[in-house]
Amino acid sequence: MAPLIKKGIKALVDEANQVVREITVAEAITLYGKEGVQFIDLRDIRELQRDGVIPGAYHCPRGMLEFWVDPDSPYAKKIFQQDLTFVLFCGGGLRSALAGRAVVEMGLPDVLHIRGGFAGWRKGEGVIAEYIEKAHA
Repeated sequence: MAPLIKKGIKALVDEANQVVREITVAEAITLYGKEGVQFIDLRDIRELQRDGVIPGAYHCPRGMLEFWVDPDSPYAKKIFQQDLTFVLFCGGGLRSALAGRAVVEMGLPDVLHIRGGFAGWRKGEGVIAEYIEKAHA
């Protein structure tokens, strides 16, 4: 018999949305390209290759986010050590809610996530480009 879970993904995402601010695609589009705002793409590399990217978004695989945010981690990335508004997104808005909660609880002060994720962005006619592989600093 499989173990019964105590809390499902819907409850986890609902709780996360109490901690991290969820924004609409329309709100995200108004923030896109503004100085001091950095979009963070949490999707798997295969999703980027298949579906495209938001130009200028920084790709951070969901499994590495906390390691890249923590300045004491050997994997820390400079981008997360800057005073920026971080707009997180994933494919549909669930992973970004959970990720947003994690980094807000770690202490990042200005974190948002896009309701509907990349799928919503695409539907809302946000800017999309083909994926081009590049190295991270």
